[in-house]
Amino acid sequence: MRVTVPLRDDLALTIADAPEGNGYPTSRLQRGLSLLDAGADLAGEGVGFGVPVLKRGPQTVFPGAVRLAERAADGERVVVAEYRLDLVERLAGRDGRGPSSARFYALRDAAAALHRQVPVLRGPLTAVSNGVRRQHGWQTTFEQTATVATLAVTYRIDGGAGRLRVTLDTSGLPSEGVTEVVVMNELGAGPFDQYLDSDGARLHGRRIGTWDVVCASGACFASTTTGVAFRLTQVPGATLYRGREVVGARLSWAGFGYSLRPGHGRFTYDVHLLRAP
Repeated sequence: MRVTVPLRDDLALTIADAPEGNGYPTSRLQRGLSLLDAGADLAGEGVGFGVPVLKRGPQTVFPGAVRLAERAADGERVVVAEYRLDLVERLAGRDGRGPSSARFYALRDAAAALHRQVPVLRGPLTAVSNGVRRQHGWQTTFEQTATVATLAVTYRIDGGAGRLRVTLDTSGLPSEGVTEVVVMNELGAGPFDQYLDSDGARLHGRRIGTWDVVCASGACFASTTTGVAFRLTQVPGATLYRGREVVGARLSWAGFGYSLRPGHGRFTYDVHLLRAP
């Protein structure tokens, strides 16, 4: 099943109920709503809008499947997506084999947590990670694990206003084990090379950073070539992060993540989609 909803400015949102190849290791992941510009998909390596990801300590669990339902309501298009969170990141060589030690992945996940929490360590940690990958010929892959949770996300799309309203229901989370919920909103780093916010920040390319807290009341990513932009705002009870990362054929994403505590309940936010004149 595929749902596509036209927006203003020759833009559209689309979602399909199966992972789609994008040339990156994240092809295995289930994407959320992707943005189209005159029919061209702008998601790149990003997972799209409104995608739940779970943290169990330093380990991250991604969605591997979704079930979709659609209806019309009050002039809007409504899509309900039930995401099954059952994929974890692994490393593998060309022969499909890679490290299998639980201790190795525990250390790798701990290093990823440090990368996120301590900006000054990001350069050295990335250099070490890239060096180890090259030395062993390892590439990122994703391995199915037992389903951790099934989470429902409702998308309300007002095409004329260029607005996407996302509501996440966390009632399906297990009572133990999950330490954080992150709702991802990512498109491709190629098209979206500029970050702007309501505090006056204007950052380009690598200056944007890979995972930094947004303190402004509103922020957006924009394309300096097409003027297409997506904007989010602060929501009480969540921490808003921004990031952009390009690493060869492995990473190419730009966007935002809302970080929530597992007991947050229902969480709603808006994504505004536009093309600057």
